[in-house]
Amino acid sequence: MNKYQKNTTSAKAPVLPEAVSVVMAELAGDVQEGLLAMAVGTGLQVMAAMMNADVEAVCGPRGKHDPARTATRHGSEDGSVTLGGRRVPVTRPRMRATDGSGELPVESYELFSSTEVLGRMAMARMLAGLSTRRYPVGLEPVGQRVEASARSTSKSAVSRRFVAATETALGELLAAELSGLDLVALMLDGVHFGEHLCVVALGIGIDGVKHPLGLAEGSTENTSVVTDLLSGLRDRGLDTTRPIFIGLDGGKALRAAVVRVFDHPVIGRCQLHKLRNVADKLPDHLATTVTKRMRAAYHAESALIAQAQLEALAKELERTHPGAAGSLREGLAETLTVLRLNVPPTLARTLRSTNSIESMISIARNHSSNVKNWQNGTMALRWCAAGMIEARSQFRRVNGHLHLPALRIALDEHVAAETDAPICRQAA
Repeated sequence: MNKYQKNTTSAKAPVLPEAVSVVMAELAGDVQEGLLAMAVGTGLQVMAAMMNADVEAVCGPRGKHDPARTATRHGSEDGSVTLGGRRVPVTRPRMRATDGSGELPVESYELFSSTEVLGRMAMARMLAGLSTRRYPVGLEPVGQRVEASARSTSKSAVSRRFVAATETALGELLAAELSGLDLVALMLDGVHFGEHLCVVALGIGIDGVKHPLGLAEGSTENTSVVTDLLSGLRDRGLDTTRPIFIGLDGGKALRAAVVRVFDHPVIGRCQLHKLRNVADKLPDHLATTVTKRMRAAYHAESALIAQAQLEALAKELERTHPGAAGSLREGLAETLTVLRLNVPPTLARTLRSTNSIESMISIARNHSSNVKNWQNGTMALRWCAAGMIEARSQFRRVNGHLHLPALRIALDEHVAAETDAPICRQAA
């Protein structure tokens, strides 16, 4: 870290060279364009003074011979720095080592010329819905004099930076160490980007914080894809040995993969998905009535009462609407997992559906709404990863997070009871 980076991370204001002076005559035009344009012009002058001060600190004052100096001035050349999402040309000083080892860097120029911020700005603006074609419209005004010489704002340049930034985001998301996470719940779902589908995983920590964990391009109906995703989480340090609540929308491949990878998963099926699946197989007038009865059952005093009510409803539908009855019975017990664990109402609202992960998916999908041509699965993964990371900055703790320690105790007791049950049956 160089001295200017240290200044930016400390609470103290950066110390400017004594030689810094603002040439007001050069700023007269900028003043007419507004305060921001004048500030940009002033900043460029200050930056030039800082670069010259760096050179003088190494080479000594100009015109004075110093036999102990380690470098000499070596003229100047054209360069560029990052300013307001653009590359702005500047003249940068050069210096060479006296021992003949070659050119030495000017620290302030190295700092100001970094292009990393351009990638971050491009990704932020495009995720906010700004197209590459209209990217310059979203940049801060810097004055006509600076704007006329600026570059790196073309559609192709912005696109290249966005691709690089999203590749970095994807790599960081897929490589993040997970051993430090203490998860009590995990949710899986899929999100479509054009013809491509990404399976995504979201973890909920014991403190109620949500963590985007990973993603894979494929289908929620493909067990191997989901298994590879979950195995990758385990390889990155996620603890798959202790009991954990797994929220699913009902896909059979998702369930099969979870059982393969986790030692003690406690699977909860999304009640909202079940309500919609059953209602889709009924005429409108009957769907309303059945939905009300199912909702009432899901809020029953116990899982036994709820299961009895739902079984009775399925029996009533069996003759006239067998498809709806079959859909209701499919995975019925797992839709009652939250009720079986006796989860408090505020936390139950979080866990009885997959809304937590769907809100992340919604953010990722909204950020990509301007994309019309999904070229391949890699492009879908990049956009999805960038959207998941953006969603992370908007996360709040889940509702009922204070009850998560109690949920862990309930999960441990549930798994212990399930493990002891076969032994008891054998003894009997």
